[in-house]
Amino acid sequence: MNVLVLNTGSSVKFQIISTDLDAIQRNADRRLARGSVERIGGEAVVHLETEKGAAPPTTAPLRDIRGAIDYVIRWACSDASGIPEVGSVGDIHAAGHRVVHGGEHFTHSVLINDEVLKDIQACIELAPLHNPGNLSGIFAARDLLGSALPQVAVFDTAFHQSLPERAYLYALPYQLYRRHKLRRYGFHGTSHRYVAYRYRSICNLTPEATHIITIHLGNGCSAAAIREGRSIDTSMGLTPLEGLVMGTRSGDVDASVVEFLASKEGSSVHEVESLLNKQSGLLGISGLTNDMRDLLAEVQENGDRRALLAIDLFCYRVRKYIGAYLAGMGGADAVVFTGGIGENSPEVRQRICEGLGWMGLDLDPDRNAAVAHGKEGPITRDGSRLAAYVIPTDEELLIARDTVRIVLGEPTKY
Repeated sequence: MNVLVLNTGSSVKFQIISTDLDAIQRNADRRLARGSVERIGGEAVVHLETEKGAAPPTTAPLRDIRGAIDYVIRWACSDASGIPEVGSVGDIHAAGHRVVHGGEHFTHSVLINDEVLKDIQACIELAPLHNPGNLSGIFAARDLLGSALPQVAVFDTAFHQSLPERAYLYALPYQLYRRHKLRRYGFHGTSHRYVAYRYRSICNLTPEATHIITIHLGNGCSAAAIREGRSIDTSMGLTPLEGLVMGTRSGDVDASVVEFLASKEGSSVHEVESLLNKQSGLLGISGLTNDMRDLLAEVQENGDRRALLAIDLFCYRVRKYIGAYLAGMGGADAVVFTGGIGENSPEVRQRICEGLGWMGLDLDPDRNAAVAHGKEGPITRDGSRLAAYVIPTDEELLIARDTVRIVLGEPTKY
């Protein structure tokens, strides 16, 4: 089955993955193509790649998400793409969509129908920046590929719906939760779920024997406490702002900061929220950039104090969450790093792990330095009481696999 995986918002990211139940079982899925369409609304920048390699970036006048998806489908079905498995629209058998927010309604991935669309629309107030773009991708795919094509929604929040009340409730008047569903939802669930699956595959474990802390570090960052294969706590909350320090997000702050800044700076609540989401984190502390690679280079080359401070604050917050989750879980077997920074920055991993020796995490510097750029494996010494692993995330593969299972009437695997 050829599955078109779509992640739509301000840009369109896509993959075409060939898989079926047998391929899933043998871990033999094939990624036929991948790419992105950015700067939609004008002269868009298009990146395309197949199994044979990446083509040079091109531009095309694409005014909206529908136009971008149409461009991708036309390219995939053309001789120019060099994808023999996709010669026409009929060779795309299903579409899987990343949907950021499923609220309390969606605990698993689902086949999309009109009722599901209404429920996703009802979650727009919880994710006004994301769900509208996700819905645009669903409607565009239905229009371009036909209403008979099965489409599946895979929710970032679904994996965290197993959180107990003590973890997802805020200590606010309970009627606010009853009235507005004001609670912690968590995000990056598809990434945390994939990494947990991959860890237990590597270690030959059942879900019930999987007790780990997963750390997704990129421009957005989150941690998850996973016990018996299920998420029991996570760092992001009602929105992705809560939790770890991120590229441009502050992470945890005293809620009174909003009123304080609004008063002192003469700002609106919306402006303060924008500052916390877009001008804070690594960018805000360093005053330079939200890119960890550039900050590490700045420290190495120039010894910049604020760049070093941003890195230290970032790593300290991760280490603090690991300690909190170990306490909340009653211990874990491993810490697993993923995401762009988690997968590719041995220095950041070392800074985080250096403070965890008393917990029994015995980092192996050589292993840590060797695991990057798509590699996976342990970064602690054999016999370490608390192991640490690096596992590259693959959310698109998980979306494709969920799509196949649901279309074929099989249960999704958590």
